[in-house]
Amino acid sequence: MASPDRASSVGGSPDETELSITLTLRMLMHGKVTAEGLGTAQGGQQCPGARITISEGSCPERITTITGSTDAVFRAVSMIAFKLEEDLGAGSDGAAVGRAPVTLRLVIPASQCGSLIGKAGTKIREIRESTGAQVQVAGDLLPNSTERAVTVSGVPDTIIQCVRQICAVILESPPKGATIPYHPGLSLGTILLSANQVRGHRPHG
Repeated sequence: MASPDRASSVGGSPDETELSITLTLRMLMHGKVTAEGLGTAQGGQQCPGARITISEGSCPERITTITGSTDAVFRAVSMIAFKLEEDLGAGSDGAAVGRAPVTLRLVIPASQCGSLIGKAGTKIREIRESTGAQVQVAGDLLPNSTERAVTVSGVPDTIIQCVRQICAVILESPPKGATIPYHPGLSLGTILLSANQVRGHRPHG
């Protein structure tokens, strides 16, 4: 496992090769949080090397995609986690009640979730114990996709370590088959509603 100090070093030694790997991380975030919390990140001011895009749409949730070297992606995740914690603290009327847990929802191809869970849950249990973060892999696929939500909760420091370990697993276990990405706007409820409307307005004749 990479040590935390590795991210700050520069060089071309074999130990540094993982920092040159291009990583794409998708997260499901509330639109308001996304717009306010990632304004600086999108400008690349604090996480050079990472490209951050936010999906379009009028639905409350958006997909935030971070692409770049593993080092740059982790810096972006770190900034997002601390920004979310800051926003949570600002909403607690200034009461000193300790650090509120932050929750990130990663979107990962279902074919990679087996490796993340591990045999009889051993891998996900190991990640929980070594980072102190809560990790939950959704049992169901996200609507109209082959992806699942992986919820990570804890203080920012534990979340960042947890995301590092999750990324290490998915980099070692590429997705199998075609991946149908999740788009928040295409919910099953919308499709069922449309189908009911079609049945309810069948043309006569």
